[in-house]
Amino acid sequence: MGFMQTISRFACTLGAFALGAVSLLGATPASAQAPSPAQQQAPPAAQQPPDPAADALRAGQQLMRDGKADEALAAYLKAVEQFPASVPARIRVGVQLDLMGRYAEARTHFEKALAMPLTPAQEASALRSMAMAYAFESNCKAAIPYESRLYERYLTKDKDFYMAGEIANELARVCLEAGDYATSEAWYKRGYEAGLQEPNITAARKDLWEFRWQHAQARLAARRGDKALAGKHVAAAKAALDTGTNPDQAPFFPYLVGYVAFYGGDYKTALAEFAKSNQNDPFVLSLIAQSHEKLGDQAAAMEGYKKVMTFTTHNPNNAFARPLARKKLGL
Repeated sequence: MGFMQTISRFACTLGAFALGAVSLLGATPASAQAPSPAQQQAPPAAQQPPDPAADALRAGQQLMRDGKADEALAAYLKAVEQFPASVPARIRVGVQLDLMGRYAEARTHFEKALAMPLTPAQEASALRSMAMAYAFESNCKAAIPYESRLYERYLTKDKDFYMAGEIANELARVCLEAGDYATSEAWYKRGYEAGLQEPNITAARKDLWEFRWQHAQARLAARRGDKALAGKHVAAAKAALDTGTNPDQAPFFPYLVGYVAFYGGDYKTALAEFAKSNQNDPFVLSLIAQSHEKLGDQAAAMEGYKKVMTFTTHNPNNAFARPLARKKLGL
């Protein structure tokens, strides 16, 4: 899953720069992934010029929260018509289409956004949005050109090694959940190595990257069916967490234990551990629903999938949870 925290840093700024004051990708990174991007730190929102479509976009988001997807889309399209120079408005249309399951159509709007004059923050938002559009279809390979472009910018031009690591981890998570384990492992390694290049890196930050790296390797081993190796990496992740330098990462540990248990076929343990994890994360809720399903409790599973459909974030967590929920619910 995706370590988006020091992750508060990553999650807060990412959502902000996408729509100015209007959140686009949401707290993407701070959910189910041990430390990530989905999730994400861009230049502070305060540095971004005000977007003329912000009020219209907020109104559209409220419509979506009220369950009025078609009306929300109409509101976003109207915002694009009224404010054709608004990059956030164009991106929001694409996001809405992804949430509605209209993936190919969504990508046309992200392509249009990428062709517009962009600030660095807007470019980051557009590139990540396009990558997430492919994540909604579990297409790791197609997401790579967009996030790798952003990764290279942070690594070589901006010399923002922390953000380079975050973006690499986000892409790695997309590839992991899409089933491309070799590509995922390579990008997690890039993220780990990039993060450690941060000048004057603190001991706490080193511990954070170690926790993320072990967390990622445990999930990879679990997906490959190697329980023993997964267990070793879980123990190493716990050791990194037990240094006490990153207490905000604690919620990601039961998620990791649950993830390893789930892919090891121990669904009762998975449920118990996921119950200790972030219940406002659609990916965690999706795994809970799948665990109920594996245990034969179809009613509980369907309730879980319904909860997943209440989330409107555009990040790895929702990119893999929402399409599955749509399928299970017959939407």
